[in-house]
Amino acid sequence: MSAAESNNLITRPPVVVVLGHVDHGKSSLLCAIKDFKITERESGGITQHIGAYEIEHEGKKITFIDTPGHEAFSAMRSRGAKVADIAILVVAAEEGVKPQTKEVISHIKNYSIPVIVAINKIDKPEADPPRVKRELAQNGILVESEGGDVPCVEVSAKTKQGINDLLDLILLVAEMEELKADLSQPPSGVIIEAYLDSKRGPTATLLLKEGVLKKGDIIGTNSTFGKIRILEDFQGNPIEKALPSMPAIVLGFQKVPIIGETFKAFPDIESAQANIKPEAQKRKEVSPLQPGEKALNLILKADVLGSLEAIEEVLRSLPQDKGKIRILKSEVGEINQGDIKLAVSSKAKIIGFRTKATPQVLKLAQFQKVKILTFDVIYELAEAVRKLMEKEFKPKEELKEIGKIEVLAIFRTEKNRQIVGGKVVEGEVIRGARIEVFENEEKKGEGKLLSLQQNKKDVQKVEAGKECGILYQGNTKIKEGDTLIIKAYVTETNTPGK
Repeated sequence: MSAAESNNLITRPPVVVVLGHVDHGKSSLLCAIKDFKITERESGGITQHIGAYEIEHEGKKITFIDTPGHEAFSAMRSRGAKVADIAILVVAAEEGVKPQTKEVISHIKNYSIPVIVAINKIDKPEADPPRVKRELAQNGILVESEGGDVPCVEVSAKTKQGINDLLDLILLVAEMEELKADLSQPPSGVIIEAYLDSKRGPTATLLLKEGVLKKGDIIGTNSTFGKIRILEDFQGNPIEKALPSMPAIVLGFQKVPIIGETFKAFPDIESAQANIKPEAQKRKEVSPLQPGEKALNLILKADVLGSLEAIEEVLRSLPQDKGKIRILKSEVGEINQGDIKLAVSSKAKIIGFRTKATPQVLKLAQFQKVKILTFDVIYELAEAVRKLMEKEFKPKEELKEIGKIEVLAIFRTEKNRQIVGGKVVEGEVIRGARIEVFENEEKKGEGKLLSLQQNKKDVQKVEAGKECGILYQGNTKIKEGDTLIIKAYVTETNTPGK
């Protein structure tokens, strides 16, 4: 390496992602770090949809990616974008390893990045860190105190205990990783977050990996391009340039880029435009239903694209052997009248994540009998969709005529019950069926077949051509010569999706 090249190489701050089970305090830990390291005035200035923020500890910077969950992070990784340098696995001290924790562990192993374990909620009386460490060891994460090489720290997001130790560990691991960036390279990096601001237009959070990004630079991804007209730090303050590992808010893209896309700088607009890949711009087509196939139609609305990607990732992982999930529309923004109209025409449910609907839209939904479900936690959203699937894909039952009895004799009558003898002239009769009573082809009442006998023995069913005795309960009296229509709930098969 030449002296000039070494002069352009700098040690860049680590980029950290915090992952863990939904209730184990991942979000509260991120908030605790913000509160601990960013003053109230500064913290209040953090843009809501930034998706990343930067702190300073011991004179060194650390960038945290703030995603809705490991699903969003996986979506970024699935495009080959190396987003984070270090993963923090959060495990609650009183609950230990949960199924979702195991899922996160497998993701972290696939990322092939260093991991730090943060055992959270140690302020709770029932906290049991040694048990957590044993359970982690059983799942392939052996912490240093147990003879392994994974750093571990006990923290409390509530009391801020251990936060400094965690930040110390991050800087130590970063130092061992020798994270470098070349300032002489053309600016390049990853799209961390993106959404359409109603006032400012397409807005994206970029995480720079190489080079120096400046206002006026022409940048592009496979789906869009533009000239940077506004460049801000994570708190929304105007900046002239962004350095590697620094989250920066950029305005100037022609359209909203896709989360996890890599971006780079171009010498001119024509070059950036030539980099566009048509397949990256294509909207996902809703696959048609096959004959007899069932489907749960959904309309997804969320606060930012990162959330949408995370939700779609989770929904794809739900079992779909009994029927499929069809996402008819997936977009950022509030639930609107157009969504209600689509839901009515397609018999869809509307799922909102960290977004809302105006009172007028809610009133319209109520009038049109459209179901709107809103959530702030992806895990809860997934559970709700799972229940909707169970209900939607449960075999439908319909009351159908299965047989007919000609009444030959009345053996006993008391209050609203009768013992009746008759002959099955059509189909079959089953115990527990519904009965409609007809006299001269005119319906005069209905009831229920409580018990069924053939040759004075209790039976489940009697077929056509045979005589039977029934115990009838109903709102009308049966007479000799009446016709009894026997109806039962029959499970429909081959129901088309709706």
